[in-house]
Amino acid sequence: MKNFSDMMKQAAGLQKKMEEIQTQMAGLEASGSAGAGLVSVTLNGKGYASKVSIDPKLFAEDEKEVLEDLVTAAINDAKAKLEEKSAEQMKSLTEGFPLPPGMKLPF
Repeated sequence: MKNFSDMMKQAAGLQKKMEEIQTQMAGLEASGSAGAGLVSVTLNGKGYASKVSIDPKLFAEDEKEVLEDLVTAAINDAKAKLEEKSAEQMKSLTEGFPLPPGMKLPF
């Protein structure tokens, strides 16, 4: 039973660390860009766009599809960077806590 008690203490500690990291992750920001910086997007820790910047050179009507593609690419770039930052923080959370292979948090 001592092992179970130790495991429950570890789980409680993990829960507290998880709450702390979720709070930290909500405060993260990641910026992505496309078109050599002509379009940039900033996402918050929840993955929502908080800022979009578009170079005025792209406002020509015949460039509409290019602009749409660049905004999409910038959002995807920012999202990938945000996921990378989140994964780094989650890795620090699970250090020392034995999780089955392939199991990721949050569930």
